[in-house]
Amino acid sequence: MKIYISADIEGITGVTHWNETKKQEADYKRFVNQMTLEVKSACEGAINAGADEIWIKDAHDSGRNIDHNLLPKNTKLIRGWSGHMYSMVQELDDSFDALLFIGYHSAGGTNTNPLSHSMNTGIDYLKLNGEYLSEFLLHSYIATCLNVPVVFLSGDEGLCNEVSKVDKNIITVPVKKGIGDSTINIHPQLALDLIKDGVEESLKKDLSSYKIELPEEFELEIKYNEHSEAFKAINYSNVEQVSSKVVRLSTKDFMEVATAISFLV
Repeated sequence: MKIYISADIEGITGVTHWNETKKQEADYKRFVNQMTLEVKSACEGAINAGADEIWIKDAHDSGRNIDHNLLPKNTKLIRGWSGHMYSMVQELDDSFDALLFIGYHSAGGTNTNPLSHSMNTGIDYLKLNGEYLSEFLLHSYIATCLNVPVVFLSGDEGLCNEVSKVDKNIITVPVKKGIGDSTINIHPQLALDLIKDGVEESLKKDLSSYKIELPEEFELEIKYNEHSEAFKAINYSNVEQVSSKVVRLSTKDFMEVATAISFLV
């Protein structure tokens, strides 16, 4: 069984403020270690379920956070950013049996994580068909286009609630809850135990039972923090400006949405 894991940090237990996510800050080391350990636990759960090959995308900031030495030997770690439109699931294709998300967070525009954002903190929000678009949903739709089932996610409670609406069969582990500029977190060791057990359970289920339905049409809306960015974005094909900071693109092809985001966000 060949498994893909995409890992971020803003949905890792304990992570609450931006200075805990940045390499140059003193707090970073402790929380990036927890990120590595949560990925390790996911790998261990996958191996218990029969995985013999695991690919991991380090999908936070520089893409150079996870300590590969702490992971099992049957893992391949993707570091840095290639520039491909698949972004946080770079190298994903139909050879993978399942996709898992570790440390994921709520979408920009929501209030369920102090670090809520979508792809780039330089924008206010992304919306797809009128709803805030999370990094989870963006990359899950890419996986769906590639016929790879999404089976597991750990992260904040707000995002876990969103996941259950997308596909109730996806197993989620909420490791934190955001309230204003604060978080309520489960114990780091408990998070590791729950992630390991949850991943194992998710992969032992019938993988064909996981189904994410793609809409027939897509309307992408981007709200920038600066009006000049919206003005620049209308140079992209099929993009229209709808207000001083908001642009919109309509299409029936989700991969066009993914491509547009890679250029405009």
